[in-house]
Amino acid sequence: MTQLEAARKGLVTDAMKSVAADENTPVETVRAAVADGTAVIPLNIHRTNCKPIGVGRMFTTKINANLGRSMTQSGKGDELEKLDIALKAGADFVMDLSVGDDVKAIRRGMLDASTRPLGTVPVYETISRLKGDIPHMDPSLLIGVIREQAEQGVDFMTLHAGLLLRQIPLAMKRKMGIVSRGGSIMAEWMMENRAENPLYVHWDEVMDILAEHDVTVSLGDGLRPGCLADASDAAQFSELDVLGELVERCRKRGVQVMVEGPGHVPFDQVRMNMEREQEVCKGAPFYVLGPVVTDIAPGYDHIVSAIGATAAATYGASLLCYVTPAEHLGLPDGDEVHRGCIAYKIAAHAGDVARGLPGARSRDDAMSDARAAFDWDRQFALALDPEKAKARWLKTRAFTDEAHSDDHCSMCGKEFCAVRTSRRIRELADQMQ
Repeated sequence: MTQLEAARKGLVTDAMKSVAADENTPVETVRAAVADGTAVIPLNIHRTNCKPIGVGRMFTTKINANLGRSMTQSGKGDELEKLDIALKAGADFVMDLSVGDDVKAIRRGMLDASTRPLGTVPVYETISRLKGDIPHMDPSLLIGVIREQAEQGVDFMTLHAGLLLRQIPLAMKRKMGIVSRGGSIMAEWMMENRAENPLYVHWDEVMDILAEHDVTVSLGDGLRPGCLADASDAAQFSELDVLGELVERCRKRGVQVMVEGPGHVPFDQVRMNMEREQEVCKGAPFYVLGPVVTDIAPGYDHIVSAIGATAAATYGASLLCYVTPAEHLGLPDGDEVHRGCIAYKIAAHAGDVARGLPGARSRDDAMSDARAAFDWDRQFALALDPEKAKARWLKTRAFTDEAHSDDHCSMCGKEFCAVRTSRRIRELADQMQ
């Protein structure tokens, strides 16, 4: 049985128990959320080294790190190093988006090394196997790749099944057209063959494969906007309506499903997009890329998108796909993977605090206590990036004569330290009582 099928039968799985313990939530709450499809636990039945992670609005917001070799850069070893960096930085999920030769071997290495759920986009491997033009893809090959990846142990798959032939003219009215790599592949195939999306046509067969191995569907947003001008348009929402239909079909078949969301969205439209998905897709967990809230900050898109991701987490998203400083510029290196993860850990946590998730602010309050007490070691331990925080603190102390004084920092100096002044004010206040 899949996690969804077990939950509907009233059965509590080990994965549900693990999620309940991590989230400090009654296990029955977890089971009920999985049963009605408002939460998923992506975990292939073949995975033995993977920690179950819950995705849903009743849980803390999770983050995903995209990894994988491109046709021009990186290799198996590089991606395993980045995987280690991402996991150490707090990634809850990872995706292998590798293309080119030896994709299966790269994925095998990442599955063996990852203690967190791993996802893929099967059409990438499908195209990597082909010689010649993309339109020559045989749908049976794509379905075969989905089956092989499920058997290998992939926990969740992005499948662009909601992008239909009738929607392509809408997308061609945009400034940026179709910016999703998987979406563009499927759209070109449909136009060349004058045929409907093969994933949509063969969706029942695809679901049979996924149900057998309990692979969670991540319904790809092939028509996500690639710039602010294209956000919230007819193409995007036409696909979303089809995704809502596919959510219902997945649930009826017992297949866990989440929905992927927009990429570039003006800040004032983020909330509307989150709420619209929740309504159209009947509360299915929303997995969003950013969104990027301005188009003019290449090199800083991890910051730009984290702003949008915070709003997304506040208003409806359950899983945030990170964006690195290399977005729109090139394949990220290890340092950029790290910075992307930290930016999104910040966004996820800020969203949890904003929506009043029980216990979300406890760490912030503990940090405040440590700051008031000048307990630097405690501050570093509570920080999202302890090594960065401590290294920056030590950098200043190495060039001052205050290397052995811990009751202030160099921002204000000892004489102007407001925290020290507050201590004196508190003492005076106590004396007046």
